[in-house]
Amino acid sequence: MPIENHSLVMELPEFKEQIHELKMNDAHFRRLFDEYQYLTDEIEKIEKEIVLASTLEEEEFKKRRLALKDTLYSMLRKEKDGEVA
Repeated sequence: MPIENHSLVMELPEFKEQIHELKMNDAHFRRLFDEYQYLTDEIEKIEKEIVLASTLEEEEFKKRRLALKDTLYSMLRKEKDGEVA
């Protein structure tokens, strides 16, 4: 199965500017973004069989990444709509 690119910019390209802005100016967003990227990197290593992990571990990483994506998306929507987070 081909490995897909799940970077946040690839997942949410319409928010490219907001992602950059929040990474630079919002420490909480940056921390969540970094965790999202870490999980994405770890999942890729598991899928490429560079790192061995059980199916359960891989699924837990994917669930955590999805929850982070939902949180980051919410923060990006607020930023795009001009709301203060």
